[in-house]
Amino acid sequence: MPTPAKGPRLGGGAAHERLMLANLAAALFEHKRITTTVTKAKRLKPYAERLVTFAKRGDLSSRRRVLGLISDKGIVHELFTDIAQAVENRNGGYTRITKIGNRKGDNAPMAVIELVLEPVSAKQAVVAEATKAAAKAAPVAEEAPAEAEVTKTEAAEAKFAGSHPATEDNEAPEGFEVKGNEDSMKFHVPGSRWYDSTIAEVWFDSAESAQAAGFAPAGGDAAQEVEAE
Repeated sequence: MPTPAKGPRLGGGAAHERLMLANLAAALFEHKRITTTVTKAKRLKPYAERLVTFAKRGDLSSRRRVLGLISDKGIVHELFTDIAQAVENRNGGYTRITKIGNRKGDNAPMAVIELVLEPVSAKQAVVAEATKAAAKAAPVAEEAPAEAEVTKTEAAEAKFAGSHPATEDNEAPEGFEVKGNEDSMKFHVPGSRWYDSTIAEVWFDSAESAQAAGFAPAGGDAAQEVEAE
């Protein structure tokens, strides 16, 4: 039960307030509308709507929680069957408060609190259908990152002419055996001194392609040619 933010509790104490709210909620679920003071109606509104939320879940645990507050099994059964079914398409706002003036005698402001059991409007139904359609389309949207990865890979391939992006296992892609290091802007041909210990940041199909991209042979032309032979 929500704790009042300000002001005194209903009744003489916390336990008394819980009993009052439980009795008011039971009367509301039984008669669908009751007349009470504005203060009690405002306190009852979140309490009753929380019980309706439990009823919409419909599981055994929720039923036991409601039975712990409302002991009348007939009212609880009606809440979990008729009322829960009537508000199935609503996402809240299960009750409505209407002020009706002051009470004669003590001049207390009075209000009618009732359950909102009318069918959901056509506009709300359209919104619900749109939400369901969006949920069905969600898997398609999830595939978008994969397409983005493909585009990213293609962009990496086109970064240098005759190049291929780095591989996770540092294995040479088919047709691309020259290792390039973008930090040093050096390339290593197969069989060169540092080839095996170098992790390729980009692969080239030939030394000519690496040089055309601005990469220089590690150790100089002679070193690469000699080690490559």
